[in-house]
Amino acid sequence: MKKKELGQLLGRMTVAEKVGQLLQLAPMFYKGTITKGEITGPMAEMGITAEISERAGSVLGSATASEMIAIQEAYLETNRLGIPLIFMADVVHGYKTIFPIPLAIGATWDVEAAEKMAAVSAKEATAAGLQVTFSPMVDLVRDPRWGRVMESTGEDPHLNSEFAASFVRGYQGDPELLSENYEKMAACVKHFAAYGAAEAGREYNTVDMSTRELYQNYLPAYVAALEAGSKLVMTAFNVFDGVPATGNEWLMRDVLRDELGFDGVLISDWGAVKEIINHGTAADSAEAAEQALRAGVDIEMMTTCYLENLEGMIADGTADVALVDEAVMRILELKNDVGLFEDPYRGLKGKQDRQTDILSAEHRDSAREIAADAMVLLKNEDGLLPLAVDTKIALVGPLAKTQDVLGAWSWLGDKEDAISVHDGMAKQFTQVDVAGAADTENVTEAEIAEMVRVAKDADVIVLALGESADRSGEANSIATIRLPETQYAMIEAIRAVGKPVVTVLFNGRPLDLHGLIEASDALVEAWFPGTEAGNAVADILAGRVNPNGKLPMSFPYTTGQIPVYYNHLNTGRPVDAADAQEHYVSQYIDIPNQPLFDFGFGLSYTTFAYTDLKISSDIITKSDTLTISVTVTNTGEVAGKEVVALYLQDLVGKVSRPRKELKRFSKIDLAPGEARVVTFCLTEEDLRYYKPNLDFTSDPGDFKLFIGADLEATFCLV
Repeated sequence: MKKKELGQLLGRMTVAEKVGQLLQLAPMFYKGTITKGEITGPMAEMGITAEISERAGSVLGSATASEMIAIQEAYLETNRLGIPLIFMADVVHGYKTIFPIPLAIGATWDVEAAEKMAAVSAKEATAAGLQVTFSPMVDLVRDPRWGRVMESTGEDPHLNSEFAASFVRGYQGDPELLSENYEKMAACVKHFAAYGAAEAGREYNTVDMSTRELYQNYLPAYVAALEAGSKLVMTAFNVFDGVPATGNEWLMRDVLRDELGFDGVLISDWGAVKEIINHGTAADSAEAAEQALRAGVDIEMMTTCYLENLEGMIADGTADVALVDEAVMRILELKNDVGLFEDPYRGLKGKQDRQTDILSAEHRDSAREIAADAMVLLKNEDGLLPLAVDTKIALVGPLAKTQDVLGAWSWLGDKEDAISVHDGMAKQFTQVDVAGAADTENVTEAEIAEMVRVAKDADVIVLALGESADRSGEANSIATIRLPETQYAMIEAIRAVGKPVVTVLFNGRPLDLHGLIEASDALVEAWFPGTEAGNAVADILAGRVNPNGKLPMSFPYTTGQIPVYYNHLNTGRPVDAADAQEHYVSQYIDIPNQPLFDFGFGLSYTTFAYTDLKISSDIITKSDTLTISVTVTNTGEVAGKEVVALYLQDLVGKVSRPRKELKRFSKIDLAPGEARVVTFCLTEEDLRYYKPNLDFTSDPGDFKLFIGADLEATFCLV
């Protein structure tokens, strides 16, 4: 449908129909719902009648093609103008084929892997009738107490930006062809803005930062997603500069719309419009509606401030109908962009064969490959790993047999489809004896005794432990980032057996690993790997896959060190200064300043040498392109993937600058003895930063470049 026709359609709508388009409801409010649940609590208080649901504009949370077809059919029978519903859901790291959590995908340092994950997710989700995913989440994260770090790709603005764009490309493909490509879906980047900086890592908490910090570190990933063509943006729950993001006119109009040029649909997070009242900047739902509308929020998710107030406010002149019209027009354009006016079912009717795309062998293979590449080898004393396939193994721990390996945002995935560690290892190792536990939070003495019995009869112990999936994710903040305490007695008992211990750790956040790292001869950070978890773990342990993941987020030494991140600023008294005093420097007196494991850390079963570093010039001007190259050689005996990273340090700026900043990275795959030249290019734009007045410019001066595999193993180019 042409834009002129959409304008004509808008002109035929009544005010009530326009306001209806701004409302998003769960499927249980609609006729035709297959899995109708009981409407209780806050949902019952919404007062949604059949008449209201018949003119609401979008649905969130439907899960099957049959349900969505039924809802759409019933809706179109009563909708006067035949404007179809649009269906949205949280497809965060897979629909039915569940991939590793986004933080783990960040650990791959492989943007093509991220794009593949998103493409598979879109293919499955669209086969089930969805047209929009509430993904990617690109919030910069520095506090692992916050449960939603598992949805981010880490602590670095550049890394997050590269992944943000890749996710959007994978979901949407060419955004201009979205209406014709029914295997693609619209992406919704979230949460705008700075949600990842919630104070104390507590969910929904206050965010307080400078505007310069917002621009420098938190906005770049959103910008990258928008430049890749993301069709939607979701507001954040938090305040920015004391004003709730969902009603923050400066943030949403001046920054998002005007500066960043976003002209797509802005949707609130669940209940966020009404929560403006709780923040204390609106006295009632009418004021909340007015603030959100002025901020440019087009869709109100699961509260009814618009519905209850806008018609009356337009009638008495307290709300501008032009603001409603622009919101409705953006919603109509989104529906048109995904092809709903041509086919409200996007090819689902009579196309049930598309269901074969869901959880296919091809998709599972992709999930397995990415899960293995996401795993990070943190320790490998005396080359204990990989294990020979005939090693006599005792597989013990609460994650040994469980299928709870999908992660917190896998609500459409089935645990029954997941491969447990035991099932995966049994396929690749000839001697595996297993003793598990029923609960990660409460490992019993009897279960520990059985683990010890099995361990005594083995050559190597594989200890599978960690968090349950529901211990991370939304509303799962924790004050102390350690394993559940009952697991430490198990760890001590297993270590006391005296056999080599390989720990496989499942978790959705960086953890304080003390008490575990010392008891482990080898440690594999597996995250929540998804549907193919057990197969991917076995691939790593058997050496079928050489570990190549690198941490996208620092692992703190202890909780009290948080926030700790690599690209921090210097202080006036840095501990490593040439003239540093013995005591009066910026340091802890009980722990190191450095995290336990730095951003970018990750071991391999092979070794790599960096030689022949070259730089095209020691000066760069606005018209120059600086070329930096290095030869990387696999000096070991097995093939391996290596992440080559380029960091920059601006030695003197108008404001204090980070000790290091990631500027480029490349992941390469080398056979034993193979060498490859890796080349990076920088321009003057890469030296720019935000000044106190928010000018984005560079300064004349000196810079250092660092190139290597991680922060410690880097070579300095002055």
